[in-house]
Amino acid sequence: MAEFRLPYPEIRILRLDKAELLRQLRIDRDAGAGDAPARTRLWIGLGAVLAAVLAAASWMLLRERAIEVVVEPARAIVVAAGGAGASVLDATGYVTARRQATVSAKVTGKVREVRIEEGQAVRAGEILATLDDSEARAEVALRRAQVEAARAGVAEVEASLAHAEREYARHQELAVRRLTSVSALDAARTQAEALAARLVSQKESVRVAQEALQAAQVQLDNTVVRAPFAGVVTVKAAQPGEMISPISAGGGSIRTGIGTIVDMESLEIQVDASEAYINRVQPEQPVEAVLNAYPDWRIPAAVIAIVPTADRAKATVKVRIALGLKDSRIVPEMGVRVSFLDTSASAAPQAGPRVARGALVPVAALRQEQGRDVVYVLRAGRAERREVTLGGTQGDARQVTAGVAAGEDVIVEAAAQLSDGAAVTVKEQNT
Repeated sequence: MAEFRLPYPEIRILRLDKAELLRQLRIDRDAGAGDAPARTRLWIGLGAVLAAVLAAASWMLLRERAIEVVVEPARAIVVAAGGAGASVLDATGYVTARRQATVSAKVTGKVREVRIEEGQAVRAGEILATLDDSEARAEVALRRAQVEAARAGVAEVEASLAHAEREYARHQELAVRRLTSVSALDAARTQAEALAARLVSQKESVRVAQEALQAAQVQLDNTVVRAPFAGVVTVKAAQPGEMISPISAGGGSIRTGIGTIVDMESLEIQVDASEAYINRVQPEQPVEAVLNAYPDWRIPAAVIAIVPTADRAKATVKVRIALGLKDSRIVPEMGVRVSFLDTSASAAPQAGPRVARGALVPVAALRQEQGRDVVYVLRAGRAERREVTLGGTQGDARQVTAGVAAGEDVIVEAAAQLSDGAAVTVKEQNT
């Protein structure tokens, strides 16, 4: 390419060589053919790395997003006030129910339907069974018809009485004018008085018929067996088709009850304490009870009363003990071992109540995961999963004998699904 100058110093004109320009624009296909696969693999690798980085970043962002939770502290379990110390007396006994009943019908009859099963909870007044009521219904229908007949008789007598009173009034007017005899006047008066007395008798017959109807209705109602109080059915004693009676039959072919109901809220412990050591027991004394079925579960309890009589044959005195916890695992007739705790000042130098092992956590904090009981505890801004061992129930809380200590914050409500190690933030509660 040659260069030449014009008279104007600021302007240059270049002479273009077309052949050279075309040669520069030509693509050398042989030189780039070997590098294309390498560049493709490079771009694919870079894309994979970028996708992995984005996925990891998204996972970290989602993982670290804090979940709003509501927490409550686990509470200590107080066994007894007054500084209870070591055991002063050990005894064995059984769980008993203060209120239980074998429910039967008031009348003898054939069982038509039984609506209960063992373990079923029933409400007060709920129907447990029904008897054949065909005869009772027929009796009610008869008594109702008698009431209607008596009422019709009253209406008839009232009409006759009204007519007799009018006749008597006419005879009185005629007697004043001396147009009738004294005997006719007396007969009219007697007729009116007789019908008035008959009306009173007929009304009394209506009342008697109504009373008989009510009695028949009661007999009909007695064919329905109802629960006398709320509780749990422990025994089902009758089946449809069997005869049942409120009194025992000598032959034993007639049942005396439909079933047995136990009020689980009335459960307590009864033990036989040796009369030689009964002086160590006093009302309201703290007690620690252990069921034979659950030897690791210590139940707080207290003495209700000492029954003021002794068993001469066994030389023991019966003691009633109240349970400090209500739990479905405690059932009547369970064997139990109790320890009467010392409440003297020398036995417990520390002040304040004695605290049992474990803690009380709200029922809402308990979860079931893979068949295990767990709770989530707030620890350093994260949810920590704990497997727990459950004890009894106390109000709206549950005893945890292992896994959570008193004072730790347990999560009772979460805005999303919790997992072990998830970041959480405590939701502010409106007071």
